Amino acid sequence: MQNNNIAVLLPYKDQFIKDNAGSASIWVKDFSKESRLKKNTTIFGFTSDVSKTFDNFKYVNLKFSNFGVQSKNLKYVNKFIDVLNRKKFSLIEVHNRPSYILHIEKYLPNQKYILVIHNNPQTLRGAVTAKERKHLIKLCSKITFVSNWVKEKFFEGLDIKNHEKTQVLYPAINKISKMPKKEKIITFVGKLNHSKGYDTFGRAIIRILKKYTDWKSIVIGDEPREKYNFKHDRLIHLGWITHDETLQIYKKSSISVVPSHWEEPFGRTSLEAASRGCATILSKKGGLPETIPYGLYLNKINQNEIYKKIKQLILNKKLREDLQKKSINYVFHDIKKNTKIFDELREEIINEKNIFFNRNISNLKILNISNFGNRQFNRLYYISIAKKLANGFIRNGHDVINLSDRDVGKFNKSLRDFRGTSYLNTMIYETAKNYKPDLILLGHSYDIENDTLEKIKDLSKKTVISQWFEDHLADTGPDFASNRKKLLKYDNFVTSNFITTHPSTLDFLRKKKNFHYLPIPVDKNIEKLKIYEKNNQINDVFFSMSHGVNRGKLKRDKQDERHNFITELITECPNIIFDIYGYNNREPVWAEDFYKVIVNSKMALNLTRGKPLKYLTSNRIASLIGNGLLTFIDKRTQLSNFFNSNEVIFYSGLDDLADKINFYKSNDKKRINVAKKGRRKYFDLFECQKVADYIISKSFNREISKKLKWMD
Repeated sequence: MQNNNIAVLLPYKDQFIKDNAGSASIWVKDFSKESRLKKNTTIFGFTSDVSKTFDNFKYVNLKFSNFGVQSKNLKYVNKFIDVLNRKKFSLIEVHNRPSYILHIEKYLPNQKYILVIHNNPQTLRGAVTAKERKHLIKLCSKITFVSNWVKEKFFEGLDIKNHEKTQVLYPAINKISKMPKKEKIITFVGKLNHSKGYDTFGRAIIRILKKYTDWKSIVIGDEPREKYNFKHDRLIHLGWITHDETLQIYKKSSISVVPSHWEEPFGRTSLEAASRGCATILSKKGGLPETIPYGLYLNKINQNEIYKKIKQLILNKKLREDLQKKSINYVFHDIKKNTKIFDELREEIINEKNIFFNRNISNLKILNISNFGNRQFNRLYYISIAKKLANGFIRNGHDVINLSDRDVGKFNKSLRDFRGTSYLNTMIYETAKNYKPDLILLGHSYDIENDTLEKIKDLSKKTVISQWFEDHLADTGPDFASNRKKLLKYDNFVTSNFITTHPSTLDFLRKKKNFHYLPIPVDKNIEKLKIYEKNNQINDVFFSMSHGVNRGKLKRDKQDERHNFITELITECPNIIFDIYGYNNREPVWAEDFYKVIVNSKMALNLTRGKPLKYLTSNRIASLIGNGLLTFIDKRTQLSNFFNSNEVIFYSGLDDLADKINFYKSNDKKRINVAKKGRRKYFDLFECQKVADYIISKSFNREISKKLKWMD
């Protein structure tokens, strides 16, 4: 059974008590009060008077001895670690103390953390430098900020300005249903110091009270380090009172002033005042503009400006009441909504694996990395699996960036970067950082460094990496050892592999459940011919092979085992006109030249190198069957699992193939019928949108909407 217990650790000096709670304690109290996870949540803090703690919460007071040389903060966190050693928690929520997480991690590694940052992170130990903040992203499951201003401070100096692990989650408050009865009261709440603007407010309010004798002012707060002696019969100093009592004062008040000089991380006072119907005057420092939708902003923070704004609201009753109504009706940050967001966030972390595979997989962003052959002037577009898959993704409603890895490397070589791989890896990482893909699909991409993929996964755990591979992998085929090494290079990062040989035939695969069969897809805009409709073909059988599609030309002294088979086949079929390329010094054909020659043949042979294996086939099978040629295929490929004898002609051995070629040469009507049905079946099974959808489903562990025979 899943352990959903959550431990909330407050800052040592931020007491979870009614009459002197700090911002973190109020945040925890508000977000825990109506949380559906409240029963599973334990709040840890320190206070000298437990009787004053907020009611109806599961609270643990971390007592420790004052003896010894350790700091109180360190003793406090060590006491918390003692608790963690005794009781298992699924999630540790730390408020405003990055250093606590760093210390806990030393003794209890691999915990799940949420760090809630309430202040400028650059002032918090453990988050001062960009390097420290980058480490926190790696360490934490989520980092939330009380304002966008705080978030921007966190990312200052980093090479990224956002991360999926970070989120702004504003302090919030419960709404009240109707406007309370207002009195002629002007409030100031906060520490009575210069940073909060109390000195400027004090001088301004004395002038206001002297001029407008029917108004009074209430000041809540104190500051032992700064002393300001503002006195007036209608200036009432309450000191620190409870949070609930403060809200009651706001309900009675007509005007509230928040004239901070310092960069407020958020500014809870303006949020609370406006939510209780105060016309609020505030500065634009830090996160204050993010607190309320309607306020009166100070152009300058001085006595005269504050005096003028208060005077304006006193004299202009319509403006004052309009601000009051808007403030109470349009509360930016509703605690019920924000609590729901926070609960979902915490549940996502606790149930990380389940949430990861139950995402919405429509309208994905896909970074499609493969060799698109730009440097070959796009000669290979018609046999490019990468291109067909890209077309399939796009037609299925996804967004795709195609990145041709070998072309990028080739075009960016330098003396320092001899193969261009350094530039390529930078390009992939920066693209992932800017684009934030849901899926990275690799296709025969060997020059990506593992470190690049690791950095991308650090950027976003939700980015899925899959790959496809079409070269020989069985030891009965060419270059199998190097091909296997290439296939498994990114094994630690790849979720799903798609290969053109059925995985059941490959003994070297360690994680067979992560390997799936990939057919050669067809595309209606690429396999565009219906050759069976022609009746004037000169040639009987088309066949083409090459010594490497990228090279495009025959290699001297290169021997292809298919050469002997073709030679024997020609001998066995003296009355058949063959049109063969890549054979007897006749160069292969590519691109549009390929289309121009295949239309002159009635039939085609699909023959791959090496020993036939289950579903292993030449890439050109899609070009042959998909363009409407009757196609001959070795029976040992077991493709008869998908096609019957009225759609594709399967042969067993040379003699059988020769007999069937001769038969269909003499039976045009049957040949045309087989070619037509074969093309229709190939599109029904292997159309690029269907193959692309299969890759998405497997990559994200989703049920396939319409399962076809070839899908596992």
